[in-house]
Amino acid sequence: MKNFNKLPVFAFSIIIFLIGNYASSLDLNGIDSKMADMFSAYIDKNEGLTTFRSLNIPVGGRAESLGTACTALSDDICFFDYNPAVSSVLPQTEFAVFHNAWIADSAIETIATTSRNGNLGYGAQLKCFYVPFSEYNMFAEKVAASYYSETSAAFNLSYNFLAGYNFKGIAVGTTLRAAYRSMPDYTDNNSNQIISGSGKKQSAVACMTDLGLLFRFNVAKFFVDRNPNLNVGLSVNNLGAAYTGFGDAIIRDDSLPTRISLGISYRIFAPILITTEFRKPVNIFDFSASESWSAGGGVEIGITRFFSLESGFLLQGGNPRISLGSEFNVKSVQMGVCYTFDLTSSQNPINHISLSAKLKLGDKGRAKIQQLVDKYYIEGLKLYADGNLAEAVLSFDKAIDLDKRFDPAIEAKIVAKRFLEAQQTLESMQTFGKKKAKQSTQ
Repeated sequence: MKNFNKLPVFAFSIIIFLIGNYASSLDLNGIDSKMADMFSAYIDKNEGLTTFRSLNIPVGGRAESLGTACTALSDDICFFDYNPAVSSVLPQTEFAVFHNAWIADSAIETIATTSRNGNLGYGAQLKCFYVPFSEYNMFAEKVAASYYSETSAAFNLSYNFLAGYNFKGIAVGTTLRAAYRSMPDYTDNNSNQIISGSGKKQSAVACMTDLGLLFRFNVAKFFVDRNPNLNVGLSVNNLGAAYTGFGDAIIRDDSLPTRISLGISYRIFAPILITTEFRKPVNIFDFSASESWSAGGGVEIGITRFFSLESGFLLQGGNPRISLGSEFNVKSVQMGVCYTFDLTSSQNPINHISLSAKLKLGDKGRAKIQQLVDKYYIEGLKLYADGNLAEAVLSFDKAIDLDKRFDPAIEAKIVAKRFLEAQQTLESMQTFGKKKAKQSTQ
């Protein structure tokens, strides 16, 4: 048993080894050249016209492994950057940390937490993108060194309306986000002295909101599970504005990377998940400057109950991205790793590696309540089958008291009450007939 428990770590190590060896053996220059030629038609002339571009960088882990096609996912804390409605249907309370080594020395660090009470979901996220900033003078001498960074804080709130057993409800959510861009101070060209406060002229603040919908259904389902196997998500992300410059150089109304996303995820069988997504960026201040569409997709295969593999593809502009990742569970902790290859990938050092750790903190007793609901419902069915209709109705009532929208108990109670009323009517007619017969004999 001890050796068996080490299997996830061993398998995870093998995956990392294979990814590293595969990446280091690639002739990246040749691949970059061929891919650049192949996808040159998708180069977007409006790329980069918005500010706070770090909002488009995935935090890493499973979301990046699936090609960032996560608008329709309903079981992962990565929803903060994709669909704010998801927190109202997440199975567990979660706390997560992410690290994404992006391009060269840049990186993005993220912490997030989410929970829900009944059909009300909520959560918070804090993430920071940073890259070393070095300034050189005309003699190629380094005169200043600091960091450029973009930091954002988000608060999420969502609710799953009309949620029941047959109809899973309509999840609606919003995420409010505030962001700050920090530009380091630069130097005077003549004296090479740092000008205090000069970076503030290019620093910025932004306020935005995300809006999302999530619909869940059972379609062509060939396995037993209470969770729907088909999800459809629709969201609007980064809807707001940024303000650049402080003091005497304020430039207002900078456009954010606003986008509209439509996603579908489908679980063909219990261990196989397919997800796809279509996005359309929108420049809300100048629609003619909006970027072109993008699309992504991913596949997740559960190898065991505690270990899964993921792969994804994202086409955004002329830079296609291919990702490969895995996740494994160690008790209540879910660890993930992802390697992404695109035209900015480097061979030495190997970049585009992201890591995640998600702590599962339980479901606040929802599973135990559901077990009680099932218990009372099954008891009611047995009593109904034995002809004890009044007791069956009481059992169904107990189930409904715990879950107001447990459709099987509601429907069974209606049928049981009809038969009980019919039985009582029949008994009344029989009693009345006996009285009449007795009176006639007298």
